[in-house]
Amino acid sequence: MSQRGKFIVFEGTDGSGKSTQMKLLAKHLSEAGVNVYCTREPTDSQFGTLLRACMTGKVETDERAIALLFAADRIDHIQNPVTGMLKKLDEGVTVLCDRFYFSSFAYNGNFVSPDWVIELNRPAMELLRPDLVIFLDLDPEEGMRRIAHRGDKERYETLERQRSIRNRYLHVFEMFPKMHVEKIRSEEDKTETQEKIRAAVDPLFE
Repeated sequence: MSQRGKFIVFEGTDGSGKSTQMKLLAKHLSEAGVNVYCTREPTDSQFGTLLRACMTGKVETDERAIALLFAADRIDHIQNPVTGMLKKLDEGVTVLCDRFYFSSFAYNGNFVSPDWVIELNRPAMELLRPDLVIFLDLDPEEGMRRIAHRGDKERYETLERQRSIRNRYLHVFEMFPKMHVEKIRSEEDKTETQEKIRAAVDPLFE
């Protein structure tokens, strides 16, 4: 039986560079001989497609409905018999995920009862725990500058909300002290940020 893969999650406010840095890390690990699978939340499933429509305002709905959709999408993301993350990990594949339940705690939990959001995600927490969470920290003002060129503006992309979400992230990490979280500054120089990420990740494979 192959050794179980590592599960590494990227978290951060909008514009923090998660997607870019995850791709750079995937390239680094692949070159080192690690079998890597990159994924994201919301997923590309039917749950995720509906979520993206809600996030961009194409579908109007309540914040509680969005929190429920994220929880459903996440369970399928973990346990899907074909593409699920548990299946990949059990096959020895290292999974890099752009957002996981910490995003729900920081985003949804900022606008509805945070305790309810945590309980909603309790099944996912019991099913799968990250080996490492990389939180790319960025001033919300800089994050808004970075995403200014994007097309459709999403539900949470205002300066006031991004400030509140960043503070919520920091509070949530204090609530779960046993989680292996590395807070890394998202620098303007992407290479510098990537070097810090690799320094945190490489020991997992030694």
